[in-house]
Amino acid sequence: MIDATPLLRGYTRLRMRRLARKSAVAHQKDTLLALVRQAQDTAFGKDHGFSTITTVDDFQSRVPLRDFEDFKREYFDPRFPVLDDVTWPGRIPFFAVSSGTASGRTKHIPVSRQMVRSNVRAGTDLLGLHALSHPKSAVLSGKSFMLGGSVAMEKLPGGVRSGDLSGIARLNNPRWSGPFVFPSLNDALEADWERKMDRLARLSLKEPIRVLAGTPSWLLLFFERLQAITGGEGNIKSAYPGLELVVYGGMSFAPYRDTFRSWFPGDDVAWREVYSASEGFVAIDDGAGGPNGAMRLNLDVGLFYEFVPLSELESPSPKRYWLGNAPAGEYALVLSSCAGLWSYRIGDVVEFVPGDVPRVRVCGRTAYTLNAFGEHLSGAEIERALISAGHSIGKPLAEFSVTPVFPTNDTATGQHLFVVELSALPGPSQQQEFAAALDRALADHNEDYEVHRRGNVQLLPPEVVFVPPGAFAGWMRSRGKLGGQNKVPRVVNEGPVRDSLLAFARAQSSERV
Repeated sequence: MIDATPLLRGYTRLRMRRLARKSAVAHQKDTLLALVRQAQDTAFGKDHGFSTITTVDDFQSRVPLRDFEDFKREYFDPRFPVLDDVTWPGRIPFFAVSSGTASGRTKHIPVSRQMVRSNVRAGTDLLGLHALSHPKSAVLSGKSFMLGGSVAMEKLPGGVRSGDLSGIARLNNPRWSGPFVFPSLNDALEADWERKMDRLARLSLKEPIRVLAGTPSWLLLFFERLQAITGGEGNIKSAYPGLELVVYGGMSFAPYRDTFRSWFPGDDVAWREVYSASEGFVAIDDGAGGPNGAMRLNLDVGLFYEFVPLSELESPSPKRYWLGNAPAGEYALVLSSCAGLWSYRIGDVVEFVPGDVPRVRVCGRTAYTLNAFGEHLSGAEIERALISAGHSIGKPLAEFSVTPVFPTNDTATGQHLFVVELSALPGPSQQQEFAAALDRALADHNEDYEVHRRGNVQLLPPEVVFVPPGAFAGWMRSRGKLGGQNKVPRVVNEGPVRDSLLAFARAQSSERV
């Protein structure tokens, strides 16, 4: 196979020079105005006066924040699935099917041809920046293995297709990338996740795999399958000697970091995080984000970013920042995109790090807050406390989900139920120690939680159900959510997903603390 890495380096050097000719603020302003000009004759553009928008202030004053349900009700439902000149010019050819992690409701996120090209550009930047920072890299002398969903698409009226985002991306890979991509389209059709993992693991052993990409939880399941097939040691390099880059994203990496280290004991494989959502490829880890790994924003890929303080999110007139005026801090991220989403609340909480190369760090989801009793626990606080509790007993966190348990006639005090999977099932004394450490960590870092916990009057200690390794994969399988873009819901406050979680916890009652 020809090594195309030198060509990739040359392209990336030219691209970085072009980016450096303008400031980040100028890139974002130009991006927004270009998007507005393209969409001015759509139904949405006419409704919001796009033809006379000339500044960011104009745009923000005319286009209110919306979430998916708003777009669905106002613009998508009356014409779905044939969206011709509705929020983006032309017909939307694809919809990325995304089920709300905690709610379970299915969303059809529009994916335009321009968005497909945007994702390709961002992905190429990721590989190129890796090649630039690793002079000995031969990343395009082999294949990139994307452990994604099926490329099988549902055919909708009007020639429109819907399916997994990774499948849409695979179907639209640029022609030049064909020799460098694994699996083949035929092998990527398999929809059954377990059969697919087994088949791809066996086939991949015959390929020169240089890059491995996927969500952290499903990559770990794949590593276990690969080890079972090869009978080798717990080191992925023994299966793929040429592997030099692991790309992960779609969920917080913190709960999986310790386990990943055990699969990659050396320092000869680079790990890179990506912030790639169904709504757009937001940011990439270029290796220069410091010890906490803040990712560089993709400034010129057809996405315009706004930042809304969390305290303002439900305000009728929220403060809305952009790169031109946003101070450092945590925000709800808002996107306008080349697929016709405008001032769209993506549902993610990010930490914004300003600079010549502006960066973000994903902190959690706006929906991932636990506040059933006034405790105001954020997803990040919950995650940190669980990781700390796992370290206290020497068993790294693997998966978790938490839900409130509301007062009943039997008890007037609320409680949190944590369903926790560690690297190994802890014994009785370790279970007690973990639960106590979790309670302490939550109280130490959240004053509201600490106040509510005083004297067990308003809030009882957390109840923890420990499940054996692999149990969460079984739960996801039972819900038809194994693999692909599906993620374990972290905080579940209500709805059918909560009912399913409670049933899952009851089935493990023998392990309850």
